[in-house]
Amino acid sequence: MIRFFTNKYEISNKKITLTTQDASHIRSLRLRPDEYFIVCDCEGTDYICRLADSVEVESKTKEKFAVAEIMRMQPSIGEPDFKCSVFIAYAKGDRLDYAVQKSVELGAYEIIIFPSQRCVSTPGDKGEKKIARLQKIALETAKQCDRGLVPEVVAVESFKQAVGLAIRSGVAIFPYECEDKLSLKQALEQNIRKQSSAENPEEADVIGYRSKVNSISIMTGPEGGFTSQEADYAKSEGMLTVTLGPRILRCETAPVAVLAAIMYHTGNLS
Repeated sequence: MIRFFTNKYEISNKKITLTTQDASHIRSLRLRPDEYFIVCDCEGTDYICRLADSVEVESKTKEKFAVAEIMRMQPSIGEPDFKCSVFIAYAKGDRLDYAVQKSVELGAYEIIIFPSQRCVSTPGDKGEKKIARLQKIALETAKQCDRGLVPEVVAVESFKQAVGLAIRSGVAIFPYECEDKLSLKQALEQNIRKQSSAENPEEADVIGYRSKVNSISIMTGPEGGFTSQEADYAKSEGMLTVTLGPRILRCETAPVAVLAAIMYHTGNLS
């Protein structure tokens, strides 16, 4: 079913006023009044709607807004049961586009872009435009994969600032190619505590687990990887430096691989 996003203040008297862009999209789709679509309030509720009798309302600025009539409402089913913040270092070309798109598909709560010592590409004067484009990618992806919110894409000015935000999570994961002791699997098993619904812990594998962690962060590096100084700093601040195995993952692959592993481990990817 076609999905749109709105803010709560656009919902009133069982009707929702959609943006000019969404109104244009509706016109291009040639939706009929008897066809249904979903409008999500970005807070976990889906509204099943159809076009109101008055399809468009024209404002004083000549903008046209579509009006959706709410038929019923239901909880959004596309959100994980915890918040995962994904920190991605600046990368060249369309690598950031890919990483952002796939992170949104897998359930990232927010995406933070940051500079690192070995970054090949930096935003420069076009930083705001780059983030705006990535936010648009996040919006379109959220529509396509039935998310209950649109993950916010933001940029921070420094690596240390990114670490400071990451360590606020219950568990902060820092994949590092020179780590040879703690694996991602071990980090998840040791730090993302789980509680079985079974009275007998030995039955946990049979009955299943439920994650007790409310928030997790992932920080992955640029094309050249993190420097030893950056890894040492992240570890000193409380992040868990982990290895992802014997293969070196590309900078756009690493955040997606780690996020997928976490979603599977916590029961949010079956």
